[in-house]
Amino acid sequence: MREPRLSRMLLEAFRALDEEVEAALRDRGLDLRPTQARALLLVDRTGTRLTELALRARLTKQRMMQVVDELEGAGLLRRAPDPTDARAKVVKPTARGLRSRAEVRRAMASVESRVRRQLGERRFRSLTAALVELTGGRI
Repeated sequence: MREPRLSRMLLEAFRALDEEVEAALRDRGLDLRPTQARALLLVDRTGTRLTELALRARLTKQRMMQVVDELEGAGLLRRAPDPTDARAKVVKPTARGLRSRAEVRRAMASVESRVRRQLGERRFRSLTAALVELTGGRI
């Protein structure tokens, strides 16, 4: 039996874009994997609990903890007491993390702009509308 083509094409497109994002991050002097970059964008300036980050990223809490540990080790995030619950911690961006986050946004925007130019505006809008529909609006 033949593997379903659509899932394979979507996976390969994701991988290609991820590689392009990683190269764009390197070009901006950021030594981050795309997963780390996306996680950095999910952290609120005022702080976000780890469980909320995991939900936003659609990762397990354990995997998100690993990513946060990596970003904390790189000096981009820090853990702080949660002002609403003394037992809990929140993850906050450092000053360096905020600067890096701006570069991550620029890197991702440059990849999206390239894809938009390659496909043309009409096809790009059709693609994004189809992806929103396929994901039930979760993106």
